[in-house]
Amino acid sequence: MGILLSVSVALLAGLLMTRVFKKIHLPSVTAYLIAGVLIGPYCIGAFHIEGFGFTSAEAVAQLSLISEVALGFIAFSIGNEFRLDELKRTGKQALVIGIFQALAATALVDLALLAVHLAMPDKLTVPQLLILGAIATATAPAATLMVVRQYKADGPLTRLLLPIVALDDAVGLIVFAVSFGIAKTIISGSMDMVSIIVNPLVEIVCSLGLGAIMGWLLTQLEKLFNSNTNRLNMTIGIVLLTVSFSMLDFQIGPVHISFSSLLTCMMLGTVFCNICSLSHDIMERTDKWTSPIFAIFFVISGAALELNVFTDIAIVGIGVVYIIFRSLGKYFGSMASAKATKCSPEICKYLGITLLPQAGVALGMCATAMSIGPEGALVRNITLFAVLVYEIVGPMLTKQALKAAGDIKPMSDEVKNRRETKLAEASQKSEK
Repeated sequence: MGILLSVSVALLAGLLMTRVFKKIHLPSVTAYLIAGVLIGPYCIGAFHIEGFGFTSAEAVAQLSLISEVALGFIAFSIGNEFRLDELKRTGKQALVIGIFQALAATALVDLALLAVHLAMPDKLTVPQLLILGAIATATAPAATLMVVRQYKADGPLTRLLLPIVALDDAVGLIVFAVSFGIAKTIISGSMDMVSIIVNPLVEIVCSLGLGAIMGWLLTQLEKLFNSNTNRLNMTIGIVLLTVSFSMLDFQIGPVHISFSSLLTCMMLGTVFCNICSLSHDIMERTDKWTSPIFAIFFVISGAALELNVFTDIAIVGIGVVYIIFRSLGKYFGSMASAKATKCSPEICKYLGITLLPQAGVALGMCATAMSIGPEGALVRNITLFAVLVYEIVGPMLTKQALKAAGDIKPMSDEVKNRRETKLAEASQKSEK
C-alpha cells in the first residue's frame, strides 16, 4: 500500500502543480520537479505524515524502479530521432557538435576547478576536480524531450538537438570512465589501463550490441500481430525487457561487463525505427502511454534532490563555479562547432542553451564516484547542487531557446477559438 500511495500522491501532486505553472507560462517538467521538492523529505515529508509526501530518502529510493523504466522509454523515444533519412542531413553536424561541446564543458570545468584547487587545496583535490569535469559532459535527455513534447517543438534546432543529446551520453561515458580511472590511479598510486580504456569501451559496445539485437527482435515480433493494441503491448514488453537486461553487471577476468540503460534503449529505438515500417504509428502510441510514467519520474527526481547541500558554503561556492563554467562550455562549445559545420544562425545562437539541463546520467556518474571513498562525498554533493539548479532552471531556458529559434510556434487564432468554444459549451452543460 505504501508504494502505491506514494506513486498516486506523486502523480496527483505533479499534475496539480502544472495548473499553477501554466498561469505563469512555465514548462510542465519544472512543475513536476517543484512538486517533488514540496512533497519531498525536506518540505512536507519532514512532518512525517504518511500519505502526504516522501518522509525520507529511503522512501524516494523505493520508487527507483519507476525511474529506471522512465529513462528506458525516454531513451527509446530519442532513438527514434536517429532515422537514416534525417541523419543524412544532420548526422555530421550532430556528431561534431555532440563531441566538441561535451569536451569543451569538461575542459572549462577542469581549468576552473584547478584554479579553485590551487587556491584551496584542502577543499578540492585533483581527483575530485577530474571527476567533476567529466560529469560536466552529461546532459539530461528527459527534461529536453519533455519540453519538446509539451510544446510540440519542431524545426532545424529540435531535429539537431535530440541526436546531440543522445550522443552526449556516449561521449560522457567515455570521458567519465577515463577521468575516473585517472582519479583512482592518483589516489591509489597504481596504473590500471583496463579501468581507464577497456571497461568504458566494453560498456559502450555491449550496450549498443544489446540494443541492436532487441530492436531487431522487436521488429520481428511486431509482424506476428495485426492489432495496434497488441503491437503497443509488445513494444512496452520489449522495452521493459531491455531495461532489465541492461541492469546486468558481471566480471570476466579483469574486464568489468556492464551496460548503459540509456545507450541500450536508445539503440533499441534507433534500430526499430529504421527497419520497421510501422514504427511511426507505434512510437506515437507509446508516447501517449508513457506520459504518466514521465510525470511520476520527474516528481520523484524533485523529491530526491537534497536541499541540505545549501548548508555547506564550500559546496555552494564550488558548485557555483561548476555551474558557470559548465554552462559556458556547453554554450560556446556548441556555438563554435555549429558555426564550423555551417549551421543556421538560430542554431548557433540557441543550441547551447538547450543543452544545459542535467540530471539522471550525472547522478549515475556521481554514484559511481562514491566508490573512491570519502572524496566521493564532495563530488556527490556538488553534483546534487548543480542538478537542483539545472533541473529547475534548465527546462525554462530550453523552452525560451526553442521559442526564440522559431521551433515552438504560437497557438493559432483558429485553435484558440476552438478551445474557447469547447470551454463555453462545457460551462453551459454544467450549468444545466
